[in-house]
Amino acid sequence: MHIRLSTLAENSASWLGLLAEWGLSILVETDDATVLVDTGRSNVAAYNARIMKVDLEKIDKIMFSHGHEDHTGGLVDLLRLRDMPEIPVEVIAHPDAWAPKYWRSPDGNRYNYIGIPYARKLAESLGASFRLTPDPVWITDRIVTSGEVPMLTDFEEIDASACVETDDGYAGDLLRDDQSLFITSDKGLILVCGCAHRGIVNTIRRAQDLTGSDDVYAIVGGIHLFGASERRVRLTLDEIKRLDVQRIGVSHCTGPSASAFLAHELGNRFFFNQAGTCTEFDV
Repeated sequence: MHIRLSTLAENSASWLGLLAEWGLSILVETDDATVLVDTGRSNVAAYNARIMKVDLEKIDKIMFSHGHEDHTGGLVDLLRLRDMPEIPVEVIAHPDAWAPKYWRSPDGNRYNYIGIPYARKLAESLGASFRLTPDPVWITDRIVTSGEVPMLTDFEEIDASACVETDDGYAGDLLRDDQSLFITSDKGLILVCGCAHRGIVNTIRRAQDLTGSDDVYAIVGGIHLFGASERRVRLTLDEIKRLDVQRIGVSHCTGPSASAFLAHELGNRFFFNQAGTCTEFDV
């Protein structure tokens, strides 16, 4: 099986001519299907797709890893660039992705909206067909969305700044909509993550349970160690080493400190997955 991962949007860009922004979008191409994991925050993914000569017409499915704007906001521009409203593309997401999501300031005095920044009807008019479910979706017999990721470890937790607006004010967001894409292969699982807000180790365990495969070959994307405790980063590394993950390409919310630590500890198994990074696996 040949797999190609092309990062259309990320916090940094890998070469001249590409744009960067706080967000993530990764195009996943396999022998059987083409899936876009997230769409970045704005028009950056669409802009970079043109530079990278990505054929958006070939996208079979889009998956929202969760409902934050930096992973969903670029959908409208991508749909306009695709320009096929008469042939809808399915967007797989958890129902909670459309919840009114906010980020609480460190002092607790401000709540900034960070949810999906457009009306659902606008996206649908441009060719999006939303499939909202908390359950895994098998896209092919080798590609599956995680659905809800159970919180199993004692060291991974949801960022306390993540909130949702309710009738009674603001409450903590459990981010049940957080999901990743899993690909099974002869060499082990390949995980493509948006943020892994519910913990990358929890996400790995979800992949193992869902697919019946214990081996993990590669992890690519955001693994939300930005601001994580030293204990959490260390225990995460320990699990990656225990599983003997061969390739780990981090992005976005992993954070510079955790990324540098992983790079030092993992050597040539590690890479920075930036806008413009194209990674190929023959598995």
